[in-house]
This record gives sequence, C-alpha cells and structure tokens, in this order.
Amino acid sequence: MRCPFCSTDDDRVVDSRVAEDGVAIRRRRECSACSQRYTTFERIEEVVLNVVKRSGDREPFNRSKILKGVRSACKNRPVDEEVMSAMVEKIEESMRLLNRDVTSEEIGVAALEALRTVDDVAYVRFASVYKGFAEANDFAKELGMLIKTTAPKLRS
Repeated sequence: MRCPFCSTDDDRVVDSRVAEDGVAIRRRRECSACSQRYTTFERIEEVVLNVVKRSGDREPFNRSKILKGVRSACKNRPVDEEVMSAMVEKIEESMRLLNRDVTSEEIGVAALEALRTVDDVAYVRFASVYKGFAEANDFAKELGMLIKTTAPKLRS
C-alpha cells in the first residue's frame, strides 16, 4: 500500500476490523517513513452479473431498473420503501446465485413472484406491463389465476 502522505510503499498494519456489516475489512496503517497513519478498506470484488435482453443484447445488471418498475407498480399502495428495496435485493441475490448470465425474463418472473406475496394490486399492475396486456380480458385472466383456489375435497 502506498502512503498517501509521502508515497512510500513501506507500511505496517496497526489495527484490522470488520466493517460495513462484514462486507469489508478496515485496516489502520502506519507509514514506516513518515509515521503518518491512514485507513484503508479491503472489499471482495463482485463478479459482474450480465442480463441477456429479449433482443439478445447483453448489459450489466441494473438494480435501479427493477426498483423503478416495482415502485411504479406499488405507487399509491401500502408498500413501504424498505419492503421494495428488500424485495429487489432478494431478486438480485437469487439471480447472482444462479452463477451465470440471467435473462430479463427470469428477472421479470422473480419480480412478479415477489410482488405476488406483497400486494395483489401491485402484482397485477406489474404483470400488465411485463406481460403486455392488450385488452381487459387479459386482466381478468390474470386475476383469475391470482385468486384461484382449490375447493376442499369431500369425503364420500
């Protein structure tokens, strides 16, 4: 590590601590040449998650795009910002666990499943855009699948 004060690359670590909820290590260093102390952070370099679009184009995963869609679906609904952020974080985590490039379809399905558990109206709003509803009958079909329940079997 190069000293920010004198540019010497000879230093020693004085203290190390876990930082940022275990995501980084904070190291307190002292320069051997000028005796100045400074702090460095060590983090794991995350692998870039790529998204394969319907057109075949690839682009880096962008959490803000999903959050924007979820916010639009949840507009004027009783869904907290923390819930939406946690939902998007779980979607990103599940996509990273696949350990490969993911499709925009996989992300959309994951968002639909997450919204289904949070708010029915937000789910239908998101589905209408994601699935490209063209007429009112499309809404009726989606609502039918959303509220579909199986009647209990009767014993004979």
